[in-house]
Amino acid sequence: MSGRASRLMRNLTVSKSAESAARIVLEDVSRRIGDLLSWSKRGLLPRLKSVPPTIMGTLGVFLALCLLHAPLLLLPYFWDEAGYYIPAALDLSRHGLLVPQSTLPTGHTPLLSVFLAVVWRLFGFSPFTTRAALILVAALTVVASCALGSCGVRGQARREIILWSALFLALSPLFFAQSSLAHPEILVALFTTLGVVALLRERMVAFALLASLAVLSKETAVILLPAAWLFAWRRKRERRLTAWTALAFPVLPLLAWALYYHRVTGFWTGNAEYLEYNLYSTLNPVRIFLVLLRRIWEFLAAGCNWVLLLAAGLGLWTSRKEEERKRRCERVAALPPDVRKGLAFPYVELNTKAFRLGRLPESRRLSAHQGAQPQQPVSNDFFAAPEPEIPRLTGDFTFVVVGLCTLYLLTLSLVGGAILPRYLLPVFPILYLVVVTFIWRLPRAMARSACTFAAACLVGSWFVNPPYPFPFEDNLAYADFIRLHQQAAHFLEKGPDDPLILTAWPASGELTTPTLGYVTEPLRVTSISGFTSQDFANTSPESFDLLYLYSRRWEPKNNWLARSALLREIQRRYFGYAPQIAERTLVDRYHLRLLANFERGGQWVRIYTPH
Repeated sequence: MSGRASRLMRNLTVSKSAESAARIVLEDVSRRIGDLLSWSKRGLLPRLKSVPPTIMGTLGVFLALCLLHAPLLLLPYFWDEAGYYIPAALDLSRHGLLVPQSTLPTGHTPLLSVFLAVVWRLFGFSPFTTRAALILVAALTVVASCALGSCGVRGQARREIILWSALFLALSPLFFAQSSLAHPEILVALFTTLGVVALLRERMVAFALLASLAVLSKETAVILLPAAWLFAWRRKRERRLTAWTALAFPVLPLLAWALYYHRVTGFWTGNAEYLEYNLYSTLNPVRIFLVLLRRIWEFLAAGCNWVLLLAAGLGLWTSRKEEERKRRCERVAALPPDVRKGLAFPYVELNTKAFRLGRLPESRRLSAHQGAQPQQPVSNDFFAAPEPEIPRLTGDFTFVVVGLCTLYLLTLSLVGGAILPRYLLPVFPILYLVVVTFIWRLPRAMARSACTFAAACLVGSWFVNPPYPFPFEDNLAYADFIRLHQQAAHFLEKGPDDPLILTAWPASGELTTPTLGYVTEPLRVTSISGFTSQDFANTSPESFDLLYLYSRRWEPKNNWLARSALLREIQRRYFGYAPQIAERTLVDRYHLRLLANFERGGQWVRIYTPH
């Protein structure tokens, strides 16, 4: 019995040792997996209880945006949609081509085409499914901006700040217009915002995935990576090999795409015309400086953002005055009790904001009739009374977003022939979060009033165009453009015979490509580059049967840029601006007669026929 008992004891000891060893191994593996994934310090896995509210919030924002976009969901495709993104996605959906052949390839990374191709395979090809899918992406971006706020804002009214910043993002005219347009910037905005959130929460694998998706949405999203590398370098403890591997990983998808694109086209990106327009012709120091000024205006002031900027400046000034008052109080509180005991309000200069607003007891307020009479001594509790913490941005958040916004402004000033504000869309969630944080340093009633007024201004900017030229896609002017061209296309489609129509892009594409949604059958079109005097220099009266003229750019009667000869010369020399030829000149040259006229929101379409 004693031998059997001893063997049993040895077996139990071995079993316990094996169990302990297994537990140690499992704990070590769990620790290493957690280190590899770099989840937040609160746990190895994200909290599942936050998932249902996120889903419900996304659905709520999606439904709200769909209701607001209801009149726009069936509109045909617009300008760059019609010129590249829709044909590219159709080539992938119908023929499996990552590099399009039905339109001139530009080298843009293909995630938008992949996304739209999947949506069309599931729900069918139509403007409605396209625009609804993009609105879903926009809704996710609004929710992602809330997650960004939870990482970057501290202090009082934090929840209100996050909600107001998300509301401003959804209501801003640029974001609202782009929410239903098939442009890649809305995808870049989503993945860039989530990438910054993952970076701030130290989730390196999530960052690698999200940054890769951003780069695959559009190649300019690679701007996020230098900002992330600087952030990791600044945090000296971030030296793990897995972390730096994750930070560098998004470069690989971009390199793989460049190699594939070069193999198919012979170019590393774009094409000869694309590179000349977007790179070689932009490297002029004066132009770079002028574009930088335009980018700063587009980012901080355009679309009524200047209202938010002024309110944020007022909040920042108010908070600094309040901090100055606190420092004075702290200096007085540091005095010996026997010195502080006899101090009165006029002596320590405490007739400040809190004093004027009546926050002190009635017995301690100054009376206008007391003059220089001795005042009641200041009690110690005034200086020791805690005050609510003002809203602040965390140091990590400030470092990342300042670097990211600066890199975006500088990079987009160096490259890009078309100076479109939508290219800055990925950093708009950051902008609204920062300015709302500063606005909420004002008293709460004033902050709410300022935010309400700013929201009304943003909504007004959907419909009111600025007094200077701007892209129609920056607000709902693009919808007026589409509806005008729909009217003109229906008029031409119902006309007799089969006339040869002379016009310029994008109208030439609208009339010849039924998939864009303007015509059911292709019309006969001859195309010219634009409507300037040079474009008509070699056009003879016999080369067309109908002339389709329209407003290709916004040029209001009170155009601010037209008031100065210097500004007109800058536009001509550095941005290739040339005014449209006067209609009277064309009428006299070709002996034209007006056949149809359509006008909407300051834009127009006119169809002429020779006598």
